Amino acid sequence: MLKSMFLSADCNTGRDEELHLEQAGLGLEKIVAQSLRLAPRAEAPLLAWPVVCGSAVAERTRALSFEDGVLRVEVAGQRWKAELQALAPRYLAVINRYTTEAVRRIEFVITPQESADQKLR
Repeated sequence: MLKSMFLSADCNTGRDEELHLEQAGLGLEKIVAQSLRLAPRAEAPLLAWPVVCGSAVAERTRALSFEDGVLRVEVAGQRWKAELQALAPRYLAVINRYTTEAVRRIEFVITPQESADQKLR
């Protein structure tokens, strides 16, 4: 009986920690959203890109420009471009939650060096 009380307490502690982390995440998301809404309209999508795509993708990409509703993002190669294009609708939904200027499309462009290397192969 005593063992089950401890197990129950451990389970509750885990749930409490999970709840606190979830609340902290929501708080951070609100702060990020407010900050991006205060950024100049043309810059907000560029600043939002690393937040929207996550750190692993952000390390291998770079938001280049935002003009006429199109966010241009540089990628390392054709594989990255294909994978990210498949995820573009998700990225658009999230990025438009954070910006005041609507992003209609994300255009992925291959880095010039990668493009030149691919032609040689």
